[in-house]
Amino acid sequence: MPAALEGSQAIARAVALCRPQVVAAYPITPQTHIVENISKLVADGRFDCELVSVESEFSAASVVLGAAAAGARAYTASSSQGILLMTEVLYDISGMRIPLVLTCANRAVSAPLNIWNDQQDAMAVRDSGWIMLFCADNQEAVDTTVQAFRIAERTELPVMVCVDGFTLTHTLEPIDLPSQEDVDAFLPPFEFERRLDPARPISQGTLVSPEWFPEVRHANYQALLAAEAEIEAAARDWAGLVGRETGALVEADGPGEARTGVLCMGSIHGTLEAARAAAPDLEPVRLIRLRCFRPLPLAAIEAACAGLDRLIVLERAIAPGLGGVLTTELRAFFADRADAPRIYGFAVGLGGRDVPLETLGRALASSAADNPRHFAVLDLEPEKLPEEDR
Repeated sequence: MPAALEGSQAIARAVALCRPQVVAAYPITPQTHIVENISKLVADGRFDCELVSVESEFSAASVVLGAAAAGARAYTASSSQGILLMTEVLYDISGMRIPLVLTCANRAVSAPLNIWNDQQDAMAVRDSGWIMLFCADNQEAVDTTVQAFRIAERTELPVMVCVDGFTLTHTLEPIDLPSQEDVDAFLPPFEFERRLDPARPISQGTLVSPEWFPEVRHANYQALLAAEAEIEAAARDWAGLVGRETGALVEADGPGEARTGVLCMGSIHGTLEAARAAAPDLEPVRLIRLRCFRPLPLAAIEAACAGLDRLIVLERAIAPGLGGVLTTELRAFFADRADAPRIYGFAVGLGGRDVPLETLGRALASSAADNPRHFAVLDLEPEKLPEEDR
């Protein structure tokens, strides 16, 4: 039966249902409530794991790397500067093909200091070799957490589950937690063939010379591409077990006559759904939600955009000197396709700025202007800027 749970509390309970043997905990807003709730579950005797309180995010990533390499199911969580501090280890984890799960409670990266939501932290490590899944609501965060452990362990790749900080982590929603029996049926005990074992000595992360390094990177690249099938299988099997669809790679919905698409990641999708429902006089719009950002599911995106004349990409991050990360990637992909939609990129909600329902209409109007900009921050308030920057 659904219960009203804070997002962080629901994620913590989902983690416990997955039975990780090692959890590394270090607090950083807005992720702190996740490890706090895990700590309470452990203290109350409801979760049997080795909970390691560490001195930094670098240490948190190092602990779960070592634990998973030794054959333990492992988990940690972080945000913002914490994700950046553990970046070196994130590359180590993926490079050694160590399967584990990390929740990223997405938050702006300073300076200036900002503790509110955007997705700059995840964008900063997008090329670290992790599978990256973005959740639209807290029910999806719960279901994706369970799926993430299976995806990681079948692909031998780490999975980052991204949830918008505060917007989801600190929001109460009715959550239908799966039963322990359902999770156990979906997620078998972790068996890592390459685990470190004194009885069978091997090396992990050893020095690789130029004679072999390109082949290693190519193998990792191919493994990440092949992970699409496991992501789809996990979503399909989970829906068959609990009767809930979480989306696999990409979701698209809208009237068949729509020639404009709006693509986004994360919780802003709910805002756009509400905006479309509240403004029936707007032109027909196809809403496209990208759940899987890495690997970037290009074939699924192309299918979702079929028949569109115009694609608006709403991003919760910005690449200084370039514009939008996702906007640029999609322009590159569609560049040699004659029937490609025109792509317009906008950043919205940076640093936690509210994204009102009017955002959808503003995006449609801005992209239809006589001379639309290559990329723009859609919700700027010009009076707050120096005159030369307006």
